Amino acid sequence: MDDVQNQIDNRGIKIQQTGIKNVFLPLVIFDQQVQAMIKFTVSLTKNFRGTHMSRLMEILTDWTSKPLSMININSILDEAIDKLNTDSAKIHIDFKYFVERDAPVSKKKSLLDLDCFIEGETIEKQRNFILSVAVPLTTLCPCSKEISNFGAHNQRSICRVQLHFDNVDQIISIEELAKLIEMQASSPIYSLLKREDEKFVTEAAYQNPKFVEDILRDVVIAVRKIHNVKYFTVECENFESIHNHNAFAFHEEKIC
Repeated sequence: MDDVQNQIDNRGIKIQQTGIKNVFLPLVIFDQQVQAMIKFTVSLTKNFRGTHMSRLMEILTDWTSKPLSMININSILDEAIDKLNTDSAKIHIDFKYFVERDAPVSKKKSLLDLDCFIEGETIEKQRNFILSVAVPLTTLCPCSKEISNFGAHNQRSICRVQLHFDNVDQIISIEELAKLIEMQASSPIYSLLKREDEKFVTEAAYQNPKFVEDILRDVVIAVRKIHNVKYFTVECENFESIHNHNAFAFHEEKIC
């Protein structure tokens, strides 16, 4: 049969990314079974009409039976570049990752779900990798505490951190990164709390009030100490309990 994708194209346009998107597959990422949503692309030379997208699916399917780490991303990208005869490839994988948490007093165990993604890209042999984790937190408003005779309003918050690497031989784990972020909150969030735990976290948050800007700055200081990071972003969002809007702060930084 004719290879239609390899027909010559005369429009003179190189495509930076073409491939498959919204691919759902079971993967083992960082030793945990997850359902992943994947976008997998390669570049396409100006000379050919299309890429062989079935080959991308073949590569991904092979990895459903093997553990996947950030280091293995190199193998996936190199295989795509080789099989599709191109000079660049990119993969983005979204997934839920579960970390175990012990309630502060009762020590009841529960699982906290984190929205994560990993991304790898090779462009003409240059590597770039991203690890992103979104961690739910509790924040308590310092202004509310200062001006109120009784109590202070608090809210659930999300802190999203993206770490960019060019070398994935040694990178922080999702568990370590999540704990690092949680330490900057008024209080961590737990999936399971008994009454004694609820009392503890309520009072702990009251003793540690923080604005969204406080959380952001404290996370930035903590992230600066992570080994092997070349660039990072931090985004904090408070789902306000007494306003019909959210509070938001963002920072990006290149580490020289």
